[in-house]
Amino acid sequence: MRDNAMPRRRFLTAAGAIGLAGAAGVVATTSTACATTSSGAAPQTEPAMHHAAAGLMTLIGSYTSASPAGRGLEVAIRDDAGKLVQSAVVDGVPDASFFAWSPDHQYLYVTNELVPNGTITAVDISQHHPVVLGSKPSGGAGPTHLSVHPGGEYIFTAHYTDGKVAVHRRNADGSIGDQTDLIQHPGSQPHAHQVLVDPSKQWVVAVDLGADAVFVYAFDTATGKLTQHQHLELPAGTGPRHLAFNYDRAYLLAELKSEITVLDWDLDAGRFTAGQVIGTREPDAGGENFPAEIAVTRDAKFAYASNRGDNNIATFAITAAGLEFRGTTPVGGDWPRHFALDPEQTSLFVANQRSGAITRLARDANTGALTPTQDVYECPSVAALTFHG
Repeated sequence: MRDNAMPRRRFLTAAGAIGLAGAAGVVATTSTACATTSSGAAPQTEPAMHHAAAGLMTLIGSYTSASPAGRGLEVAIRDDAGKLVQSAVVDGVPDASFFAWSPDHQYLYVTNELVPNGTITAVDISQHHPVVLGSKPSGGAGPTHLSVHPGGEYIFTAHYTDGKVAVHRRNADGSIGDQTDLIQHPGSQPHAHQVLVDPSKQWVVAVDLGADAVFVYAFDTATGKLTQHQHLELPAGTGPRHLAFNYDRAYLLAELKSEITVLDWDLDAGRFTAGQVIGTREPDAGGENFPAEIAVTRDAKFAYASNRGDNNIATFAITAAGLEFRGTTPVGGDWPRHFALDPEQTSLFVANQRSGAITRLARDANTGALTPTQDVYECPSVAALTFHG
């Protein structure tokens, strides 16, 4: 039972929580590195200026094996106007595609999306200067997502290419320890796209695009072993990619159907029940579209999803019944693979992979509305970003 007047508070867990890892040796900024620019379009009217703290460290990941080649990991600093300004490039982090923070926000972990032998890398950022602690084999091919257990002792990695989910111990010094488990998802073409821990910290959830399924695992924190608990099947061709938890609900984004399925989540029983299905596109949208990222605001009033193809962000109001579509906002770039809200949640920064640019949308915290701005940070083959704040 849900009370509209006094709704249960919901919390977003690690679905959208992104961290970036680096490599030893930060190199000086050069003229060929990413730079902040402004578009030639007329300025857009923004909500009232927010009090964004200057100096916020932003970490950006990109594909080094792509064309044009990205730089793997770089650092930008937010200036007084809220724009990102390049600071440095961290050398030697290949195909940095997705990332996770340690619980204390002092260590970062990165998937190096290599095939056939993927790796994950740890970086110490406790002194506000990236220091690489080392890399380990991830346990599969094409690692595309990872998360850290809230207890801080384990790292989970999802592998897109071969549909595996790996577990590694996390050492006290932040480095990556031994692998404790490796799960192979079933099916002819499994593609594990996300792995995260639920809000109760009891269950590990893996989203598999190729298997059209969400897997729930019981997790033994003593041994680091996973035991399958639920296999939630979605309609064939759904292609689930990412989900965002909202306490006893989750919003599951489908890459192949441009839909979000609202899932009721029984924290004690560790079971999902599928409910409302809602589209991510405008009613008159045409052509191909492949949603990528979904996130819930800290106050649990709004959810956002990126549309690759339509090249916009869909806004949803969160209600007691589920989600209410509020429209879309152009991102000002091509192929929005990832986005992140800044710590104040008054801006949404979008990583547009194909156009090689991070664009900023101003956000009205009261209405959830997004407004395009002129702020553009150029970065070839950009994949993801996060804030160290």
